[in-house]
Amino acid sequence: MSQQTTSRGSGSAGPNPWAAGGSVFAGVLLLVDGLINIFKGIAGIAEDDVYARLGQYVFKFDVTSWGWILLILGVVLLATGWGILSEAAWARGLGVGLASLSLVLNFMWLPYVPVWAIVSIAIDVFIIWALCTDRPSRSH
Repeated sequence: MSQQTTSRGSGSAGPNPWAAGGSVFAGVLLLVDGLINIFKGIAGIAEDDVYARLGQYVFKFDVTSWGWILLILGVVLLATGWGILSEAAWARGLGVGLASLSLVLNFMWLPYVPVWAIVSIAIDVFIIWALCTDRPSRSH
């Protein structure tokens, strides 16, 4: 056990492949989440009748406005996912922030399309976890 602690402490063991895989996973999930948000946004912009409205909710927004918000967020998520896969330094922090924002927006979107919102929330949680657990050491 002391050998394991020593090799971890000295930094000679190299990067953890599971954590590095988590970053790739987060990048791919950001791309997927971006695409999902783009599709939801296009559907919301195209026609208000695409989504069923159920009762009166605290968050009362026009579906077309939500469509534009989700479309723009989807494009930014796609760019950030590409940045993470390209190992851009700016993309990691932005990815956590955007996944958090997407999580909140999808929670507010929950009354309109519960299945899509829950899938997006789950993706956002995994993105945040993956980006926060991988700490790559850059020598550049």
